[in-house]
Amino acid sequence: MSVSTEFTFRSQSYLRTLDARVVAVAPDGAVELDRTIFYGQSGGQPGDSGFLELADGSRIRIANAVHPGDRGRIAHLAADTDRLPQPGDTVTCHIDWERRHRLMRMHTALHLLSVVFPFPVTGGAIGEEKSRLDFDMPAIPDNLLDLQEALNRHIAQDHGVHEEWISDAELAAQPELVKTMKVKPPMGQGKVRLIRIGEGAQTVDLQPCGGTHVARTGEIGPVRIGKIQKKGKQNRRVYLHLAGETT
Repeated sequence: MSVSTEFTFRSQSYLRTLDARVVAVAPDGAVELDRTIFYGQSGGQPGDSGFLELADGSRIRIANAVHPGDRGRIAHLAADTDRLPQPGDTVTCHIDWERRHRLMRMHTALHLLSVVFPFPVTGGAIGEEKSRLDFDMPAIPDNLLDLQEALNRHIAQDHGVHEEWISDAELAAQPELVKTMKVKPPMGQGKVRLIRIGEGAQTVDLQPCGGTHVARTGEIGPVRIGKIQKKGKQNRRVYLHLAGETT
């Protein structure tokens, strides 16, 4: 019987190390733990990389973390299958923090991008160098510099970023919270996680999300809206860069 993984990264996204117990190991190098700080690839956000440290101090490099067909579990994919831990072993998780933090900055910035571009979202991808959102947007706005200034203003206001939970029924009663057209938030577990940027009357954004985020928008730093591509009759792909990135 499969055992669900405790997604410690959701409530403690700044943890860089965590002790955990191995619950399953597959011959292909997929290691499952009872709890983890490795984000499992989903929702446009890449899975975390890093390593597992064994009791003797040796390391197993983790190339990626994914959901193995069960959203309640995460498989840590070992880069080398020559040596793997055994079920019952205690290991220490170490994530590639610099990479994770860049993805957290990018992910939170994309939430704010969906505020200044108030159109339904048809897709997206988060990357270290550049990220994107696809919008159901009939034309490219002619005030892109104004939108970029508005986006950076939200960031500079250093809003707090918080998680909260509502029931499936509460989300169903508030369909306007869901900005994505093609990807629906995971339901069926009885509750759905929301990410709120700002507080009370100063709330800037509120939407379902299972990803990792910075604690305050000021951590994102200045951003730049990149090229906008036409991807269909009304589909427009908007790229976003952290300031200083040129790709």
